[in-house]
Amino acid sequence: MIKILDYDKVSSEEIFARTVNEADVSGIVKDIIEDVKINKDEALYRYCEKFDKVSLSTLEVTKEEIDEGYSNVSDEFIRILETAAENIRNFHKRQVRNSFVMNESEGIVTGQKIIPVDSAGLYVPGGTAAYPSTVLMDSIPAKIAGVKNVYIVTPPGKDGKVNPVILAAAKIAGIDRIFKVGGAQAIAALAYGTETIPKVDKIVGPGNAFVAEAKKQVFGMVSIDMIAGPSEILVIADKNSNPDFVAADLLSQAEHDKLANSVLITDSKELALKVSDSIEKQLPELERYEIARASIDNNGKIIVCDNLIKAIEISNEIAPEHLELCVDNPFDYLDKIRHAGSIFMGRYCPEALGDYYSGANHTLPTSGTAKFSSPLSVDDFIKKTQYTYYTKDAFEKVYKDISYFANQEGLTAHGKSATIRFEE
Repeated sequence: MIKILDYDKVSSEEIFARTVNEADVSGIVKDIIEDVKINKDEALYRYCEKFDKVSLSTLEVTKEEIDEGYSNVSDEFIRILETAAENIRNFHKRQVRNSFVMNESEGIVTGQKIIPVDSAGLYVPGGTAAYPSTVLMDSIPAKIAGVKNVYIVTPPGKDGKVNPVILAAAKIAGIDRIFKVGGAQAIAALAYGTETIPKVDKIVGPGNAFVAEAKKQVFGMVSIDMIAGPSEILVIADKNSNPDFVAADLLSQAEHDKLANSVLITDSKELALKVSDSIEKQLPELERYEIARASIDNNGKIIVCDNLIKAIEISNEIAPEHLELCVDNPFDYLDKIRHAGSIFMGRYCPEALGDYYSGANHTLPTSGTAKFSSPLSVDDFIKKTQYTYYTKDAFEKVYKDISYFANQEGLTAHGKSATIRFEE
C-alpha cells in the first residue's frame, strides 16, 4: 500500500528519497562495448542469439519489412500516429534556432552558425512493451533540426522481426534506416560503427540499465541526450480533486517499472486517504499488476502538507520528470514552478496526454536532473559554430589590448601573435 507521510512529522530524507538504478552493470557493459568495437557485426549477431534468442540473416530491416509492418497496423492506429506526429512537428518547429551575424562596428563581423549534426541514432526499447511514441518523439525533432541520417536500433522479437507498430511509426516519421539490435551492443554499434551500422554523432532514447550504462561509457566518442533513471510522476492535487483521477495518474507511471516513482502532494488528508483507497481498487484491474504493485508499495508516497505553496516548494526540491497540477486555476501557479521536466495543468490533463499526443516531448530529465536539464528538443540535434572577421584597420585599434591581456595570463606567444602584425 502507498505510504502517507505528514510533511512536518517525518524526516526530509523520507520526503525526498527516490529510487535509482542500483545494479552495477558497468563491467558487463564495458566488455560488450569492447567486443563490438573489435568484432563488429559478428558480435552483434552473437549477442542477438544470446539475448534475443533469435538467429538473424541480416541486421537491417528491409523496405519490404517496413511496408509489411505498416500494412499490419490498423487504420485507426495509423490515423492516431499521424495526428500525434503532426502535433509533435507543430510543437518542435517553434524550437528552431536561427544563425545570426553582427556587423555593428566598421571592419568587424562576428556571428554564429546553427548546424545540424550529420547523423543520429535512436534507441527504441523492445522487450515487455513496444514504444512507437519514442520513435516519434525522438526522430521528429532530429528531422526538424535538419539531421540527414536518422537511424533506429531496436531489439527484434523471437520471430526475428521488429514490432509492426515500431515500423509504422518509423515510416510516418521518415526514419532513414532501421537495425535489429538492442541492448548495450546497439549503443556500441552506433558509437563506433560496424560493417552494417554506421557510426553516428548523437545517440538518444530510453533503455534499461545496460543501455543507460552503455550511453554513459560511450559519451565523448559520441554525444548523448541524457542518462535516464527510473520514470517519475509527481501530482499536486487540492481537496477538490477527483481521487480516482489522481490514483489513475499515479498508476500510469507505476506500471512502467518496479523502480518507478509515483508521488502525490496534497493539502488534504481526506484526499490522501481516498486516493490510497482508489489505488487499491484500481490496481487489480491492471495488466501490468505485479510491476505497478511493486512500484507503489516500495516507492509510492503521498505527502500531506499545509497548503499548495508548500506543495510547490517540495516539488521544486524533488524536480520531478512529470508534474501534474490538479488544481483550480493552474496557470496561477505556473511561474512558481522552477524545476520539472514537463508540466501537465488542470484536472483533464493526465501525463499520458504528453506521452503520446499533445506534441510536447516525452523524453525528459529524471532523478532530479530537471534542476539543470531540459526535455529532448531540436536543440539536441544541432551544434553552434561561431566566426569572427576583423579588417587590418579594425584590428590595429585593439591589438595592443589583446597583447596586454595575453601577457597578464603569462601567454606571451599569444601577445606576440597580435603585435607581430604591426612590427616594422
